Amino acid sequence: MTVQAVLTPRRGPRPLALHLATAQATWLSSLTALPLLNARFENWPSERLRKGMGDLANQVADLPSEAWAASVEREVRRRSDRFLTGLERYRHHPYRRDLDDPPAIWSEGDTRVLDYGASGDLPLFVVPSLINRGYVLDLSRRQSFLRWLATQGIRPLLVDWGAPGEVERQYLLTDYIAGRLERAFVAVSGGRPMPVLGYCMGGLLAAALAARLDRGVSGLVLMATPWDFHADGVDKARRLASCYELWRGWIEPTGVLPLDAIQALFMALDPLLAVKKFSRFAAMDQDGPDAEAFVALEDWLNDGVPLAAAVAKTCLQEWYGENSPAIGNWRIAGQVIDPAALDLPSLHLIPARDRIVPPASARALAQAMRNAHIIEPTLGHIGMVVSGAAKPQVWAVIADWLKELPAPPPPAPCD
Repeated sequence: MTVQAVLTPRRGPRPLALHLATAQATWLSSLTALPLLNARFENWPSERLRKGMGDLANQVADLPSEAWAASVEREVRRRSDRFLTGLERYRHHPYRRDLDDPPAIWSEGDTRVLDYGASGDLPLFVVPSLINRGYVLDLSRRQSFLRWLATQGIRPLLVDWGAPGEVERQYLLTDYIAGRLERAFVAVSGGRPMPVLGYCMGGLLAAALAARLDRGVSGLVLMATPWDFHADGVDKARRLASCYELWRGWIEPTGVLPLDAIQALFMALDPLLAVKKFSRFAAMDQDGPDAEAFVALEDWLNDGVPLAAAVAKTCLQEWYGENSPAIGNWRIAGQVIDPAALDLPSLHLIPARDRIVPPASARALAQAMRNAHIIEPTLGHIGMVVSGAAKPQVWAVIADWLKELPAPPPPAPCD
């Protein structure tokens, strides 16, 4: 008799309770509105609302109110059932990521640098976000940006930040950039100039690293990197900034902004995104490649790490609240990070369908740099690294650009 392993159901999508509550509140509001609908719209207080609902009013004008109510209730039940089915199928799907990490060539605390291509001719220092795990760039056997780069003669060296421990919970961004990141870069570069790639928040860290190391960085690739945090609206950004004060009593005693709070901030961008995507997932062939790709990405999204309290404060209050990078007031170890002072070639991948980093925010950084080349793929923030169209629109563009960088000068002779 063969005994099959029992897989523990997934905890996500996180925060699960918030996703469930938002979905149910949305649908139940339709039932609550039925008395207004049954009044055939003529008594609605807003002329604009009555006009906007005119087509619907005409469609149900001759429908008995009981039938209309029953129809709405059936649709609420259908949508709820489809969403919950998708959730349960995801939580019990048999796929589990089974890629082994490549060798670590440097470590400090819980942070490592992973070597994805020891035989590659061109090293590339890769800096992901401090929030989401870097393995989105090495998501699965079918979709791995870093392993593909290694087949192109490039040697990706990925910074795997790990989770904040007791030491990192006290870190400022200066400790991460001028300390840990800089030490990692110097150690693995061996004193030779090397290009750096940063993704999302990692692009800000990479730009600051380049500003501090001057000519130690030979080229900069920035993928969906925000800079002008007010580009999508000042009020919206400041509402996000206000979350720090709202959560201060939760963040500062623990030393971190918890993962579920971070996920709630992302959820605010599209509160019903989970409903839409898990409803689609319910209809997928659960044994097919599309379902596996969906689960792989969702697992990564739910596998983030907390953010050190002081770093969270900088991100929310200084970046979003004050827009400190764009107004020239973001400092690392006392140094203003000024992209106009960066004298190096840069490639900016600005996805046109990005809902996390508005293209105008990322474009502001490119426009501030002297030698910037801009590519705007017709993809989203995450799709630019994991979708089927990522390879021709993003991966190949980056590989070609890196290969065309001028060769770094040889090391100076020893005295």
